[in-house]
Amino acid sequence: MIIDVNTRIWTSLDQLGRETASRIRAQKTERWGQADASLPAHEQAMSCVDGALVFGYRSELQQAEIPNELVAEIVAKNPRRRIGIAGIDPMSPDSLLQLEHAISLGLQGVTISPSTQGFHPSHSSAMRIYDRCVELSLPLFVTMPYPLTTDSVLEFGRPLLWDEIMRTLPDLRLVLSQMGQPWIDETLVLLSKHDHVYADISGVASRPWQLYNALLSATEYQVMDKLLFGSGFPYELPEKAIELLYTVNAFSQGTQLPSIPRSQIRGIVERNSLECLGIEAEITDLKQADDVQTMLPTEIEYLAGEMSIKSGESIG
Repeated sequence: MIIDVNTRIWTSLDQLGRETASRIRAQKTERWGQADASLPAHEQAMSCVDGALVFGYRSELQQAEIPNELVAEIVAKNPRRRIGIAGIDPMSPDSLLQLEHAISLGLQGVTISPSTQGFHPSHSSAMRIYDRCVELSLPLFVTMPYPLTTDSVLEFGRPLLWDEIMRTLPDLRLVLSQMGQPWIDETLVLLSKHDHVYADISGVASRPWQLYNALLSATEYQVMDKLLFGSGFPYELPEKAIELLYTVNAFSQGTQLPSIPRSQIRGIVERNSLECLGIEAEITDLKQADDVQTMLPTEIEYLAGEMSIKSGESIG
């Protein structure tokens, strides 16, 4: 089963905040992926995975909101393929009410962004949100949406700030997006220390050399089983992210550089992230097909690529 644990859908760039929208519009389309976060684009992009988590977003600091109602509406259109994650701003006076409303909408997790919401992760208001997540067995996703704006507080994005929180709330299921970059080593230390801390490879997967080094380090820390697949749609497509994962060892071919075991790479792609995070959902496993003709083209390509590797052929 392939689950994309990091995707967003919005109806207008302005939902990301005025400055973020302005920065995206000012850049070339190629820099920010396809830049189409519409429902049809999401549905097409997710055809190569079994299911996807769809994030809401709210930041009063940046006057940004992808409404949780929108997320719930999108999930309701295809509940066997999508799972909604509520965007909550812990600095909002009514953040707990936001969370309760999101639960009533059927959303199954919470996403926050300390850097773009402007709060230290251990802020007392945020801790109340975490406590409620533990009570309800909801996973917490920590993101750093990009492009970053001038009012984003980078130091609040450091992964090690979560060590104190996880010592206080060891049952909290936490996912750090983009492997916590640019502090990837800090993230790996957290993964090795705390049982319920995970990281997704969104963002990193679109930078092959960074991905290669990050996975080597994860192998050395023995935390490859704590890495989850996420594309970061719409900034990257899951098909491209999967392709980059399976071809990451191209850097080591013909050199003395170490390679990452294919079984561990495949483990990232096919990990049952829902089980890791305690999310209950009836997602149909596309790999249960009876005929290879019903397999997704990307799956066939990756299997063929693996066969080429085994036979010593180049995949570069």
